[in-house]
Amino acid sequence: VQLQASGGGLVQAGGSLRLSCAASGRTFSSYAMGWFRQAPGKEREFVAAINWSGGSTRYADSVKGRFTISRDNHKNTVYLQMNSLKPEDTAVYYCATYSDSILGGTYYQRSSEYDNWGQGTLVTVSS
Repeated sequence: VQLQASGGGLVQAGGSLRLSCAASGRTFSSYAMGWFRQAPGKEREFVAAINWSGGSTRYADSVKGRFTISRDNHKNTVYLQMNSLKPEDTAVYYCATYSDSILGGTYYQRSSEYDNWGQGTLVTVSS
């Protein structure tokens, strides 16, 4: 499967952005999806995940209540709505396909459990 992330940009603190990740190739709806981010000089970190149907979601504590992950299986697209952005949200954001259709345990937080990655989209939040 190929993933194409888009929607990044420059936004002021307190603003909003919506990221999109379009998938092609294998059956999109068979897989849970995740968003990760990587800030300069830091390791890639988990942001959010969603199961195959969209009925189950998980968030990192740092974004809970501000970010919302969703998906449209008819459009083969997963979204990340980011509100109340902070300068510390500045990073390259990546979407990826999870190794399962459901989000069991805490394995969804591990980047090693994802096997297809998009190219990333840069989000810059100015103070």
